[in-house]
Amino acid sequence: MKREFAPERLNVPAFTAAAATLEGDDPVPGFARLVAELATPAADAMVRWEATGEERPGVDGKATSWLHLDVETTVPLVCQRCLSPVDTELFVDRWFRFVADEATAEAEDDESDEDLLVISRDFDLRELIEDELLMEIPTTPVHDVCPTPVRLSSSDDDFQAAEEAKPNPFAVLGALRPRKPEEGK
Repeated sequence: MKREFAPERLNVPAFTAAAATLEGDDPVPGFARLVAELATPAADAMVRWEATGEERPGVDGKATSWLHLDVETTVPLVCQRCLSPVDTELFVDRWFRFVADEATAEAEDDESDEDLLVISRDFDLRELIEDELLMEIPTTPVHDVCPTPVRLSSSDDDFQAAEEAKPNPFAVLGALRPRKPEEGK
């Protein structure tokens, strides 16, 4: 009999012991924190994901739970050049090792190459997927070539005219400086 696993309440020890795989295509609007980062709602965008559990021998010889996560989606972010939406592909391909508690995770984090998570019998896999997608968002998403010409000036004509109308502060100081009498008069 094949055991069924639910991504919202994943029993990690059983999932990894069974070397099970879960996969799905979930609509982007189902990930509220990701939607908050988008330029437009992306009602038709999908998040394709696959999670595979595995047990590996740990340093103490006991089985250790591992999870491999593959995620991909394309979402509209704000182009930092032209400020219009730019479709951006996000990819996650990461291994996670599960440990007994937060203290163990913190103690082993600096020395491990993989990401560490606390093992749970009701782990929220969709929350992990959303966390990983949020971390993949580039700090400055941009078009390769913006669809509208980008004005690359720091000021406009009105700004320039206002700057020229201001008195030069050094001219005022120059007027305060005592004048030397001209020689020979």
